[in-house]
Amino acid sequence: MKNIPLFFLFLSLVFSLLPSRSVTAQNTVIPEAEHGDVLCAPDVYLSDPGDCLPLGPSQILTELARQGFPHPTQPLAVLKRDNSLGQVPFLYYKITEYTTNTYSSLDGAISKSGALRQIGPGDLIYLTYIDVEETDRGTYFLLPSGEWMPGDGTRVSTPDLFRGLEFVRTPRTAFGWAIFGTDVRSSPGYAFNIPVVGTLPKHALVQVYNAINVEGEEWLLIGPDEWVPARQVGVVYPNTTPPAGVTNGRWIDIDLAEQTLTVYENNQLVFASLVATGMEPYWTRPGLFQIYSMKETEDMSGAFEADRSDYYYLEKVPYTLYFDKARAIHGAYWRTSLGYEQSHGCVNMSIGDAAWVFNWASEGDWVYVHDRSGNTPDDPAIYGDGGA
Repeated sequence: MKNIPLFFLFLSLVFSLLPSRSVTAQNTVIPEAEHGDVLCAPDVYLSDPGDCLPLGPSQILTELARQGFPHPTQPLAVLKRDNSLGQVPFLYYKITEYTTNTYSSLDGAISKSGALRQIGPGDLIYLTYIDVEETDRGTYFLLPSGEWMPGDGTRVSTPDLFRGLEFVRTPRTAFGWAIFGTDVRSSPGYAFNIPVVGTLPKHALVQVYNAINVEGEEWLLIGPDEWVPARQVGVVYPNTTPPAGVTNGRWIDIDLAEQTLTVYENNQLVFASLVATGMEPYWTRPGLFQIYSMKETEDMSGAFEADRSDYYYLEKVPYTLYFDKARAIHGAYWRTSLGYEQSHGCVNMSIGDAAWVFNWASEGDWVYVHDRSGNTPDDPAIYGDGGA
């Protein structure tokens, strides 16, 4: 695929070198067409200007404008992120056995004698550790409590796998990130005669200039003659109008249809990221809420099935903002991808992005959750307390 950001930077440079209508009219002799008519100054002419011919550069600019490209084009005005936001002072590992015991000593863990307690049963259990021993009898972890626990060596790395954007000003166009790698086509649709012109890598950032529906599927225009399926991109549609009930110009917007989170301050977009919200039947509940508790780290546990077969236990969950019962915005070190529903109702983020939102937020700030697709139930009666 073409390098999209460089392409638009080049396009912006070309446009910036073209004289504006007003400057041209005052300082430049406008050329005449071969048949004697005057050519219009390079600009967008969506209607007949009458006194000039909108040909040459104007014809190109006008065609781009009809497709949705603004003139002049502008790159997203973003700030450089602080790399330290994605770092946490904890080591994590995943229990892969359905149940696991802890022991008072390494020898006890190796011989499995004198168990202190049982963790589980459950299929989503992550613990923190302070040391690890690799022996010929297996891998053993030392917990902060001083207990030892056998494990299979499955340690969790916590790199900042995804980074959202911090903005200087609200973008003029929609934008988003590829959720998975996807083909880019010269026209919207899957017809055999529509060529693939490139590939959009996972998490690639794009600006979105138009959207159309073809045979029941929405397609996004991300560059001249470059289209991708909308379901493959988490899109942010900037909206600086506060939701009803928000009166202070500060709110967090969670778009369930797009799996994006945006932050607004002084009615301007200041941050945006991909998230993972609640999967059926543990949806993240739509509505307007307020942050009622902030925890820099939090141990989370719960189960929803009667037999507790779905029990989860997650230690030291970072940067937690509770806004709707047990539903919270927080970092999720156990996630390897974002952009689609995965949680028990919480809003999962990369650690660095969760840190940014946590540092920005205050108790009482508004959280607006919505789903323009209508796929998320809005009946409060079906919602429990929620979870991670």
